Amino acid sequence: MQIPKGKKIYFASDNHLGAPTKEASKPREKKFVAWLDTIKQDAAAIFLVGDLFDFWFEYNTVIPKGFTRTLGKLAEISDAGIPIYFFVGNHDLWMNGYFQDELNIPVYHQPKEFTFNNKTFYIGHGDGLGPEDKGYKRMKKVFTNPVFKWLFKWLHPDIGIKIAQYLSVKNKLISGDDDATFLGEDNEWLVQYSKEQLKEKHRDYFVFGHRHLPLEIALNNNSKYINLGDWIQYYTYGEFDGENLQLKTY
Repeated sequence: MQIPKGKKIYFASDNHLGAPTKEASKPREKKFVAWLDTIKQDAAAIFLVGDLFDFWFEYNTVIPKGFTRTLGKLAEISDAGIPIYFFVGNHDLWMNGYFQDELNIPVYHQPKEFTFNNKTFYIGHGDGLGPEDKGYKRMKKVFTNPVFKWLFKWLHPDIGIKIAQYLSVKNKLISGDDDATFLGEDNEWLVQYSKEQLKEKHRDYFVFGHRHLPLEIALNNNSKYINLGDWIQYYTYGEFDGENLQLKTY
């Protein structure tokens, strides 16, 4: 994609809407919607890089109650012809067609490469990538197992969603944000993962969420790791102007 002059590409992740309660997260949701309303003026594309919701599960005819402001704004932006790309995170990995069918937003379950103005981007949420994190990797295999998802669907939504919301808030292993302090390059798993990917193919930017920390780390002279932070404490986002990708605060 060539970005038209004056247009930009935006990236955001880790809103965790609905946590710790819907009432408590509503001011954060309103702030996020206000940001979307601002960037739609010059957005060439918008990337939502996971954990938009603290919990999301799509039954055949039911989705979690709430998030009307966010979903409405995304529909408005999508209907205006601005492409939006959604990467599932560890909290909203149970996407099953709603975003594609209702909002015309493609959903990705694995990292994906994009090219903008001859700059290559490797984009994903980041959960379960890199060395270690073995407990979560085992848990993710359970969560994504078709049999487990089929069994979960047999729970009444009022019961299933309440159980999942409780676990999402209480279980730090599921949340993946119990260690949201910078661990140093050698101990940041996504940095190590990005460096391994660079051995196979050059990318200008590796863009991830999941860590809840705004980070910009040079991997070499021509490649950079970006972690987008979150919309809980930092309210940070990525902005690519056609030449450079920078982290900014709203």
